[in-house]
Amino acid sequence: MNKNPLAQAVSLAAISLGFSGGLVAQQASQPTPSDTMVMEEVVTTGTPGGASIRKLDASFSITTLSDDEISKVSPASTADLMKSIPGLWVESSGGVSGANIDVRGFPGGSDAPFVTVSMNGLPVYPAPTLSFLENSSLFRVDETIQRVEGLRGGPNPVYSNGQPGLTTNFILKEGTEETEGRVKYTSSDYDLQRMDALLTGKLSDDVYYMMGGYVSSSPGVRDAGFSAEEGHQFTLHLTAELDNGKAGFYLRDTDDHGTWYLPGASTLPADYTQVGPSNRKVLVPISQADGSGGSETEWQSFDMGEGRGWDGSIGGAYVELDLGDGWSLTDRFALTSGNADTLGFVPNGSPVRLDSLTDLNGDPIASATTVSGSAVSGDTLVQQFGPWVVRKEIEAASNDLSIAKQWDSAKITAGYYASSWEVNEWWSIGNQKYYVLGHDGEQIASSGAAGEIECNAAGMATCGWNYDVEANGNAREDALYLAGEFYVGDFTFDLGVRSANRETNYSVDDGARDGVFTSYKADEDGTAYTAAVDWAFADNMGSFFRINSGFKFADFDNYREFGGSFRAGSDLVIDVDQAEWGYKLQDENYSLFATLFYNETQGMPDCVVGSDVCTRLETEATGVELDGKLYWGDFTLGLNATIQDAEITSGDFEGNQVQRQPEHQLRLTQSYDWTLNNGVDMSLYGAVSRVGERYSDSANITTLPAYTKVDFGTTMTINDLSVQLAVNNLTDEEGATEGDPRDPLAANVRYILPRNIRLSVGYDF
Repeated sequence: MNKNPLAQAVSLAAISLGFSGGLVAQQASQPTPSDTMVMEEVVTTGTPGGASIRKLDASFSITTLSDDEISKVSPASTADLMKSIPGLWVESSGGVSGANIDVRGFPGGSDAPFVTVSMNGLPVYPAPTLSFLENSSLFRVDETIQRVEGLRGGPNPVYSNGQPGLTTNFILKEGTEETEGRVKYTSSDYDLQRMDALLTGKLSDDVYYMMGGYVSSSPGVRDAGFSAEEGHQFTLHLTAELDNGKAGFYLRDTDDHGTWYLPGASTLPADYTQVGPSNRKVLVPISQADGSGGSETEWQSFDMGEGRGWDGSIGGAYVELDLGDGWSLTDRFALTSGNADTLGFVPNGSPVRLDSLTDLNGDPIASATTVSGSAVSGDTLVQQFGPWVVRKEIEAASNDLSIAKQWDSAKITAGYYASSWEVNEWWSIGNQKYYVLGHDGEQIASSGAAGEIECNAAGMATCGWNYDVEANGNAREDALYLAGEFYVGDFTFDLGVRSANRETNYSVDDGARDGVFTSYKADEDGTAYTAAVDWAFADNMGSFFRINSGFKFADFDNYREFGGSFRAGSDLVIDVDQAEWGYKLQDENYSLFATLFYNETQGMPDCVVGSDVCTRLETEATGVELDGKLYWGDFTLGLNATIQDAEITSGDFEGNQVQRQPEHQLRLTQSYDWTLNNGVDMSLYGAVSRVGERYSDSANITTLPAYTKVDFGTTMTINDLSVQLAVNNLTDEEGATEGDPRDPLAANVRYILPRNIRLSVGYDF
């Protein structure tokens, strides 16, 4: 792959913006509401070539959020925003990146294997999940986002990267005829300092620009005691209206990271984080080849305060052309390049009293000192924590080309999607030593002598286990798709088929690195299809029925985890079959989108991290999604609900509930907007979320209790000045999102973020 992808993007943008003169601009923005409907929403995700259609006409389940709705959510991360999409179980408790996101009924429990994040119609990274990296970690929400569209199931398996689960498409704002802008300052009760800016305007006739970004710093919602969350981002979006279409170029550069929040002892409060100023710098054992066919250990210093983040860029270009006589052509191209690293203290086992440990002679340890010399009594709680270091360098390129022909009664689209991606990485995980339990808790000092913790001595790599990885991989996927729409009276029939080929090369030296690499080569084919009928039986009402069959190819980590199965002949492909029936209602004062869904998956890996326990699951789920709004004068009520029965249907866990997913989840949003006599615009809004009981593991050993979370906010606008106050988790609920994924019986738990308050002051010009 070219090592300077942004140069390619700039070159392609220049070509696109100079492309023939003139296309009637196909606005992807939401049109002005009609006289009969409050929300005449337009969507582009899940359509052949990204063509715009009315949400009411869509024969699939899709949710849209405008920039104003995004602002009212006041998300702490990209994953946090996704809680507004029905059918998702989002664990954004890990910080600014590194979420776990599960889709309705699909197995998961770690990262986000069935979630693709796209920007302007193309995935930010074609593989939805690598170990310690899921798509939402590569994207940051700011003022440059016009809207987001979240498509579950539906035609997803046929288009773009063939994601059978969720595709979340973030669409950038565009330039304006007049120069307009916004500056916004945000602070908080956890000392957040953030400045956002946005500027839009016109460069020349028919050429427009949008640029914006942010600079941010804070100790984190869980106060690390230093500037643990730091970042900045800049986005540029250029568009040109052509005589017969539209062309555009975008570039986004991001450097943003924050503390990796991990499960902690269940006795600790929700604002706990182990990392702090006294322990953030630590020596980590790195295994490497000794030159004689074995392995040796080298100690290197790392800063656990780096946490998780993304330092990279995403660039792209697109052109949409009306070729005349019903023919149209669309091409989208994107490049991603950067580093997505993970560093943090990971617990191993439950906390114990110091005097419950024994020395080399088997005698209890009555007292100790920390590495800085502080005294530690025998009744002090200590716990094993491992400084984990994961370095990932990724690159990706994607292109989606489609050509369509429209007739009065039909439309046919043919497309070619191609993508290639790489990863170069190394890990050092495990590496546990005993630390004083608590924020900024230091490591216990030891020389390994009598009366001391033997494994804490210098030169001892771990008190538990360790596992190192050095790997590189590259993959390429080519897919042809064909889609047809046929209109018969009030009925629309649509069909789609995708034929894909993926070639993967992956080499890994893991365990104790000795310089011996195991290589995997795969060349897999797959076919996906979708079919639907949509019945518009009234101007504001309709229904649809859809089936689809898709798949998920194996990604790099699957070959390492299931190398034996692969060599024995398994293709490691996960097969997914789905059926949906939807009802759609959209009128002047209300809207309701309800979808009954059924899905089956076969072959999902289920692994206990840090052990050799791995199985492949089959699952089955039935449920309903509700997505609605009610407008009553100045009052708006929103509903987002999912009810499901999702269970494992194979193996030792047959009959168990799919891990980390509740049987019900409900989110109610309320907004009251009015204008004072002096012309000041006011808004009060809030949200109440109820998440049902779940299990932390596939064995259903550990129960995660149900919880209710309340958010509240208010805005005041005086001419061009706006003030917003947002309170997240108003009641300071300690909702558990996960137990200990490495040990279900350990007394560790990760809570949702504690109560936090943000205050923003913005000025529009």
